[in-house]
Amino acid sequence: MTIGFIGLGAMGAAMARNLLAKGETVLVWNRSRAIVDALAAEGATPAATVDEVFGADIVLSMLAHDAAMREVLIDSGALARARKGVLHVNHATISTAFAAELAALHAELGLGYVAAPVFGRPPVAQAGGLNVLAAGAPEAVASALPTLETLAAKVWPLGEDPVRANALKLAGNFMIVSAIEAMGEAVALGEAYGVEAPDLLEMLSSTLFAAPIYKIYGGMIAERRYSPPGFGAALGLKDVRLVLDAAEAKGLSMPLADLAEASLEMLLGGEDKDLDLAALAEVARARVEGR
Repeated sequence: MTIGFIGLGAMGAAMARNLLAKGETVLVWNRSRAIVDALAAEGATPAATVDEVFGADIVLSMLAHDAAMREVLIDSGALARARKGVLHVNHATISTAFAAELAALHAELGLGYVAAPVFGRPPVAQAGGLNVLAAGAPEAVASALPTLETLAAKVWPLGEDPVRANALKLAGNFMIVSAIEAMGEAVALGEAYGVEAPDLLEMLSSTLFAAPIYKIYGGMIAERRYSPPGFGAALGLKDVRLVLDAAEAKGLSMPLADLAEASLEMLLGGEDKDLDLAALAEVARARVEGR
């Protein structure tokens, strides 16, 4: 079986490398060529066009946002030209509105579609340890499952409506951002009383908050290690805005998300925009300290 892969940023490349390490045949395409050539040197087959990728048995995509997906898959005509029945699995974090649009478009074109956003940073993806959400028609999810299980520590089925997977992904990313905000504020409080950040975060992430998000991001915050980014702050801001859009569509108010949006805008308004999402903690610390 040939697996097509569209979108080879940090996460997409890591996922493709995992598939190659498991002995899969992987056909790859990306808007910038360097990573395609790098993966070709590691055993992937480079594709000249997106249309060529849709000749694979199953197509995975991990594009950065709604606009990138629209440009690469819809505006280009690639989806419209894809052969009937091909299965497309979308791993990207996208808006709930666009998720609904994609599901309807695939059905109209006679294409299989599974929304399968993932939780995990690039090293986890390369090791095959992602948590993968999966929603779509039962036959589509069943067809995608062997490939998803290659990528995942666990696949979480979420029913037939693809939008459910994207909504859960946004909810999860919101909780990650909120945890970073909380750690930044907690560090400022501890430091005001002479408790150093590494001591505070090591203790709490080993006991009350012994979970991957607190351990991984807590370690980065303790060391103030924000570059190179594993998950960029700009992508975090994009996701928070998608959370707010999804909430507004249902008449909901999310004050913490409003705060996170303002904080990330402040962070990205500085000179260094190529920072990990963990750097959000620095804005939180500064706010608490009145800086």
